[in-house]
Amino acid sequence: MCGIAGFIGRGDRDVLERMVARITHRGPDDAGFLVDTETLSHLGFRRLAILDLACGKQPMTTGDGVHTIVFNGEIYNFRELRRELTDLGAVFCTDHSDTEVLLHGYRQWGEDLPHHLNGMWAFAILDRRQQRVFLSRDHFGKKPLFWQLSEGTFVFASELTAMREHPAVRGGVDEAALRKYFAYGYTPAPHSLVKGVHKLPAGHSLSFDLRSRRAMVECYWRYMPEPADPGSANAETQSGRQDRDDTRNPLPNPANSRG
Repeated sequence: MCGIAGFIGRGDRDVLERMVARITHRGPDDAGFLVDTETLSHLGFRRLAILDLACGKQPMTTGDGVHTIVFNGEIYNFRELRRELTDLGAVFCTDHSDTEVLLHGYRQWGEDLPHHLNGMWAFAILDRRQQRVFLSRDHFGKKPLFWQLSEGTFVFASELTAMREHPAVRGGVDEAALRKYFAYGYTPAPHSLVKGVHKLPAGHSLSFDLRSRRAMVECYWRYMPEPADPGSANAETQSGRQDRDDTRNPLPNPANSRG
């Protein structure tokens, strides 16, 4: 696993380094930082090196400096996407980095990128051209991602401990979320145990506009259990109904998953 952290707005590199230090256990192999004074964007990363050990350092930026990403996870179909993007004109600098595939994928498909992905992920992409930061979490929420927007400062991280290092995150324990934790054994999204901090739900993306300082959360995929064969004898028992919606997104294929 790896870890990401960052903010847009109030704060400096020292704050970013403290946030990233809190998630060292998620990525003991390397740390990376980016401070963009023009957009007031601060991106940090802790790395557990698995793919493209030499060239997969993060934050990773496209050659023209337009897009920068911090990414925690693994994209199972990155080889297929790399071939598709190459056919569309993308020029890759790394040998086999799924992180760079995400960068070129975002350039090609924009906020529709999650619809093309099979894997587990939590990432944040700084888009200097569109003046926004785009965050996404995988279909089933295997990779954690928290965020807060307070007085124009947007903060995000893989863990609440990193969030608490930013001075804009002042909330105490959210008692309603704590009751949910004791009731369910976990804290369901979009709640978190810290007041004012949200857990980005599984299958959701978030776009933060650098100009308006507004965040918009959107669901790109939702799990919908379906019966086997509507004509089978036990289909009614399994689903409780016979109707089905063929427009739903298919389940991601977990083949080749390594955790």
